[in-house]
Amino acid sequence: MTERVPASGTVHWVGAGLSTGSGLADLCERAARVRLWHRTEERAAGALAGMGLTGRAEPRAFTLPALAAALAPGDVVVSMLPAPEHAALLSACVRARAHFACSSYVSPEVLDQVPAARAAGLVVLTEAGLDPGLDHLFAHSLIGRARAEIGPDTPADYRLTSYCGGVPAVPNDFRYRFSWAPLGVLNALRAPARYLEDGAEVTAARPWEATRPLVLAGETFEAYPNRDSVPFVEQYGLPAAWTARTFVRGTLRLDGWRKAWEPVFEELRAGDDERIAALARELAAAHPTTAADRDRVVLSVSLTVEAADRTWSGGYLLDLVGDEEESAMARCVSRPLALGVRHILDGSLPAGLNRAAETAARSALWLAELSDDGTDFDFRRDA
Repeated sequence: MTERVPASGTVHWVGAGLSTGSGLADLCERAARVRLWHRTEERAAGALAGMGLTGRAEPRAFTLPALAAALAPGDVVVSMLPAPEHAALLSACVRARAHFACSSYVSPEVLDQVPAARAAGLVVLTEAGLDPGLDHLFAHSLIGRARAEIGPDTPADYRLTSYCGGVPAVPNDFRYRFSWAPLGVLNALRAPARYLEDGAEVTAARPWEATRPLVLAGETFEAYPNRDSVPFVEQYGLPAAWTARTFVRGTLRLDGWRKAWEPVFEELRAGDDERIAALARELAAAHPTTAADRDRVVLSVSLTVEAADRTWSGGYLLDLVGDEEESAMARCVSRPLALGVRHILDGSLPAGLNRAAETAARSALWLAELSDDGTDFDFRRDA
């Protein structure tokens, strides 16, 4: 096995968009050197000033050649850029023998480079934000707890649901607050969702049409499936003796969202790519996010396992509102990601592909560390 490249202590944080928050400040405390790469050096300096980090990180103007030229063996590159740009950054990391981290799902283009990264002794950390990220930690923790009580070889049926949403802290008529690019939101709704329900695979060509009510802590939300949930049955390592009755990963919205968004859905049913891109611009103009707005992030992961003679049921709930210093979305994305980078720096993550959670043991460690850092969430045991 190739020896892992020791971390140099230098972190290159690339991008300072809506998901960059106090995780960057945490790394400024712990890393030997932090560089913030943004569109221009002036914008990078302004972002640092806005976060109270002037003098604690170096502002840099981002271009891929400029970043590549600045990399040294053992550096860590943290990509906050859109997912399609991760592969090029990872390629630069492999050439420079630098580690790589992001909060996004693993793309095929990134996955193709993992063997070369592993052979070079490099860590590739992905899915280490909110969703994906914290949701994985919660799911692995719940599965580990149920496995210990039910037993991995005991035949049982299970139901696992994982719903996450960024919503306005103060409900508005639109029942939504854009926390990422409107075009990305619309395209996600245009993508079919595959999940397990009543023990069978189901595909929702229009995910919003599978919306159902979900009550959390006495409050009614609307929840719908998104993306492809099925591969996560294997990724989460659920025992082969357990049979999935329900397995859904999806999105959470405020009650009334589907009714408020019906005009948008009409456009999604009929529109082509050009029209949807125009609609995204119209929605951004009609529903701007201002500095006075406060966002709210809600993440609920629940698991019930029923064997012939016993049942285990429990869940995690995170419900966080942003403040004037930081949005809830930025906090929930950047803090788990920064924690992952800390584990690259301390050498505890192995070379090759890593996600926020690979085991229940790692989930327990990371959740304890996140709790100590001030990320609040609740665990409940129902049965």
